[in-house]
Amino acid sequence: MIITSNIDAPGAVPAGPPGTLLAAAIDVEWSKNYQVRGGNVPFCYSVAWLALPREHARPGAAGFWYTSAYVQDASETSDLVASADRTLRHVLDHGDLITGHQLSSDLAVLAAVGARAPHPGIAAAQAAWRQRRQHDPGGPRLLDTRYDAGHILRCASRRLVDVCADLNLDVTQPELRGTSMTALHRRWLEQADTPAREKITVLNLRHALSTALVAARAAGLASWPPGLNVNTMLAAGLDGALGWLNDPVFTALLEEPGAA
Repeated sequence: MIITSNIDAPGAVPAGPPGTLLAAAIDVEWSKNYQVRGGNVPFCYSVAWLALPREHARPGAAGFWYTSAYVQDASETSDLVASADRTLRHVLDHGDLITGHQLSSDLAVLAAVGARAPHPGIAAAQAAWRQRRQHDPGGPRLLDTRYDAGHILRCASRRLVDVCADLNLDVTQPELRGTSMTALHRRWLEQADTPAREKITVLNLRHALSTALVAARAAGLASWPPGLNVNTMLAAGLDGALGWLNDPVFTALLEEPGAA
């Protein structure tokens, strides 16, 4: 698998400043085939860690960490599921706020593909999702931003992009202009098209980071001025780790409004 991370050891816990909480957001991408039982196949996932002050404050100042995993080819699907299983166990053990956007679907796809082998991390995450509204004060809090953020939203839609727009988060996603995630992933598998893979990786990380921000807002742990640019946060956190970040189409997103 291709692992990209800004953590010294991807299995390690990010070292947030003293007095901060760690929010961890998980997002999984998969090829969709609803006509065939078990036809949804995961090929990429990421976890974004965000350090949050214990009081209502703008997020991001204390740090943003990530780990992303992407298959080299379709033969690594089971390896990806096993990696996600370990990551979920790690997140459950160390995250103060755990989140995903319609996380139940991501977990269901991982569980279905990995059904032939035990995956305790995935099973524990599914149990935590089902029990999230009976939160144990001594354990991690799980919040699904599709179902548990309605109290801070004015929009009817629960698509992540619409939720972010309602909360004044700029999550512009140029990766999908004129194409689709399915087409990009096919280009990677069939042509070893690295830019196509990197676009999905950035898209996946944007999903995870913006989900962490929405969850922090819903939990009353964060606020921000209108128009907080998630792409600027991504560029800083990834620090040139992917070539797509240097493409003029992406760097144009980082310009301040009104810049010449």
